[in-house]
Amino acid sequence: MPTAGLPREARLRRPGEFAALRTSSGRAGGRCFHLRFRDNELGHARLGLAISKRVSKRAVERNRIKRLLRESFRRIRYQLPAIDLMVMAREQAAGVPGQQLLIELDGLWKKLLANRPEPSSH
Repeated sequence: MPTAGLPREARLRRPGEFAALRTSSGRAGGRCFHLRFRDNELGHARLGLAISKRVSKRAVERNRIKRLLRESFRRIRYQLPAIDLMVMAREQAAGVPGQQLLIELDGLWKKLLANRPEPSSH
């Protein structure tokens, strides 16, 4: 039975990949999240998460935010162009109900898609 998880090729894993997004990338943001993005040559979108202890001292809260981010990305990733994304949570994200976080993320994805050309169909 296939899993609904996020495959390895859809994630940023190396420190250099995160560092490249910090130095030269586009930006978008909302009340609870800040997004950095740049093109990649892989033909699909990849996600990296940066949820620091500044957001919440409680690992349970940080993990909840990460689960919501991954779920939101899973739903939209095939509509996104070939880009690397790094999502950073702001301190305001802690304590916000999950449904509100998902609504804000959907708005960020729409903002990102509006500023980008449509991905080419192969």
